[in-house]
Amino acid sequence: MTPEEAQRKIETLRNEINRHNHNYYVLNTPEISDYDFDHLLKDLERLEEEFPQFADDLSPTRRVGSDLTKGFDHVVHSRPMMSLSNSYSIQEVDEWFDRVKRALEGEAFDVVGELKFDGTSISITYINGRMVRAVTRGDGTQGDDVTANVKTIRSIPLQLLPGNWPDEFEIRGEILMPWDVFERLNAERAYNEEPLFANPRNAASGTLKMQDPRIVASRHLDARFYYLLSDNLPYDNHYDNLEAAREWGFKVSKHMTLLHSLEEVDNFINFWDEERKKLPVATDGLVFKVNSLKQQLNLGYTAKSPRWAIAYKFNPERACTRLRFVSFETGRMGIVTPVANLEPVLLSGTIVKRASLHNDDIIQELDIHQGDWLYVEKGGEIIPKITGVEISRRQADASKIQFVKDCPECGTPLERIYGEAAWCCPNHYGCRPQLTGKIEHFCARRMMDIDGIGEETAELLFDSGMVEKVGDIYDLTIDRLSTLDRIGQKSAERIMAGIEASKSVPFERVIYALSIPNVGETTAKRLASSVKSMDNLLSLSVEELTAIQDIGPVIGQCIYDFLRDPVNVYNIQRLKDAGVQMQLSADKMEPAGDALQGKTIVISGTFSRHSRDEYKEMIERNGGRNAGSISKKTSFVLAGDNMGPAKFEKCRALDIPLVNEEEFLKMLE
Repeated sequence: MTPEEAQRKIETLRNEINRHNHNYYVLNTPEISDYDFDHLLKDLERLEEEFPQFADDLSPTRRVGSDLTKGFDHVVHSRPMMSLSNSYSIQEVDEWFDRVKRALEGEAFDVVGELKFDGTSISITYINGRMVRAVTRGDGTQGDDVTANVKTIRSIPLQLLPGNWPDEFEIRGEILMPWDVFERLNAERAYNEEPLFANPRNAASGTLKMQDPRIVASRHLDARFYYLLSDNLPYDNHYDNLEAAREWGFKVSKHMTLLHSLEEVDNFINFWDEERKKLPVATDGLVFKVNSLKQQLNLGYTAKSPRWAIAYKFNPERACTRLRFVSFETGRMGIVTPVANLEPVLLSGTIVKRASLHNDDIIQELDIHQGDWLYVEKGGEIIPKITGVEISRRQADASKIQFVKDCPECGTPLERIYGEAAWCCPNHYGCRPQLTGKIEHFCARRMMDIDGIGEETAELLFDSGMVEKVGDIYDLTIDRLSTLDRIGQKSAERIMAGIEASKSVPFERVIYALSIPNVGETTAKRLASSVKSMDNLLSLSVEELTAIQDIGPVIGQCIYDFLRDPVNVYNIQRLKDAGVQMQLSADKMEPAGDALQGKTIVISGTFSRHSRDEYKEMIERNGGRNAGSISKKTSFVLAGDNMGPAKFEKCRALDIPLVNEEEFLKMLE
């Protein structure tokens, strides 16, 4: 193939792939299969590698984002990105409509009604049909140049489709994270034990500010566009300009509506106040704009916002549903949590049936009665919460909800935890959910990692009498397991293989698996590295335990009491007899070095060379200290892929250095 032929083929492929991208990500009407699309992309990649002289930063092959940006340049907006004045009632929108009518002195006008998408604002400049720059809103006067990240968003065109677009223009919109992507991302973060995003807006905003475009690409952001600016617009009104932008390849909301009267404006509000709950992306209101650009110019601006537009904000997504009953649930550590069981209600794209009431104080504060109609809010947040009671719908004879006095599982009188709002069942070694919870915790991936024993199997083993304490796990056999319902031969073999492998689990994870009160993963590692062996740990007094770094008097007393309870003495002895690791391995006994001496390090994200656990171990063995949150005392953050945007922003605010995987390993050489 000659260079001329290659150039023509490359241009043809780029145009075809751009068209298919538009069909798939904007129109939702794909014409070819994913398989065929991938082959087109591979053909283009091959030609671009063979003929690098035809490289183009806006080629569809660059969508994945290959460059690591070290920060963001500040760019002054050619036209300020002003905020809109907000309204919270139909009456306020009606008053705005009347003000516009008076200002135009009776001249007829139309209004464009739009959804107000709950994302992060963006302004993108195109020259000769090609994306040139993408800038965040910032302070309205200047924003961050995030072009490299925006290029990875497949619903945003890099090269416009043929049309009557101006030679140079600016288009503004919102970068969004769809609900399904948001839920999938939070599931991944939960698996990696990272803080969850509160809502899609925060997730989209944080993602757009990430330093690695490859991570941005993996987050599958979306966009909606709502305003076109240029000295040479194709039409004299807002509605037609956006319809033109849709034809050029931009994702303009299909719900944008031309409204001709105040009655139609009010109907638009009433319709979307309910219908918005069915949308695949988050919205927090509506926007109304005078359609004519000439009339917009005549109406002008206040110091902060245009007079020709107004935002109507939805009230936080809230529903009133009937309380079926309050259940009280005992957890692994004995804490009893009240849960409101509700008539199912749709909130923020999900069906809500249950909401935690947290503790007795919340029940008393809300004054909840049997059968009450409760207000539930979600508003994009992950966890639904009860915010109030509709007193007018309360039955006259309804009795007040009372917190249980005895454990709902074993009947033991509850005890109030000193200094806290929680009530606890003190029957730690005779209460079924506490015992099954401890078995499940012991077998979990980050503890002993016994494959095949989850919540249901833990309960099955307990109810059968085979495993009443964690030490009993090591008495199981394939023959005994095979007698149980739902556990066949293969499942029994998998469980036994997991039990055998658990004997090699490091000592610090054994400590964590025991469910010692107030001893989490980090504290367990601190204990293991300090005491070296279980025998040493058993010999320590409260004062000696308290002297260990990060172990205060309360935790020290909890550890001391736990290790002297007969049940725990039995479990520890049974683990010893089974051959479980009861001391640090030889290679961990001695420090590896002092390269990190005195440094406090936070780990965030996922890694390719080593696991997070292995990096935590390296930090401690080289004199450093692991921390779970960023503060002024943080020396640096070991940052992997999918680093949480909240942590990234905090690093920027506190000027905390980010160290990647390769740089960190070089520190230890």
